[in-house]
Amino acid sequence: MTVGQQRAWDRDWPRIGSDLAELPDLEEWFGRKAPVLLEIGSGMGEATSALAAAEPEHNYLVAEVYPPGLAQLMLRAENLGVTNLRLVRGDAVVLVRDHLPADFLAGVRIFYPDPWPKKRHHKRRLVAPEFIALLAARMAPGARLHLATDWAEYAEQMLEVCSAEPLLRNEYADYAPRPEWRPRTKFERRAEEEGRPSRDLMFIRR
Repeated sequence: MTVGQQRAWDRDWPRIGSDLAELPDLEEWFGRKAPVLLEIGSGMGEATSALAAAEPEHNYLVAEVYPPGLAQLMLRAENLGVTNLRLVRGDAVVLVRDHLPADFLAGVRIFYPDPWPKKRHHKRRLVAPEFIALLAARMAPGARLHLATDWAEYAEQMLEVCSAEPLLRNEYADYAPRPEWRPRTKFERRAEEEGRPSRDLMFIRR
């Protein structure tokens, strides 16, 4: 971590962060009852902090494993005055499977998950039938699953997997138009410059 990230970690992690094994009761942790949005994989927090700031009516829960990224997210959130954000360090699959009840989530966002581009590594991809079935069962009816990736082949897999899940319906006929409210990060701009345009997918829980 940088000096600033370490400072943010020391100051803010005890209050808004938790290791998965020590996860507190979510309502008590947020200090209020509100719809919960789950974001899986926040990277360095550029988009996450802006989205949480734009939706203060939601409890914004983040699952991420990379401590410097979590620390940078805390720095960005503090600069934006965000108060509705809580961070979980640990495996998102375990979080969803073991800690969230059925029909609980008001929405889920998975932006730019690791594409594991080599074919022999595809089995490590997060967006796979078993996990999407689990995630759909934890979403409330009407909740939206929003995915984005800059890898065309992974986007095709996402579309196939989510379309095959009986609890989900595609909000659009194919890929979704890129929403203006999703922040365009440095990561996305760099991918576009390298010839990898992003694709968004939006599915609604039946």
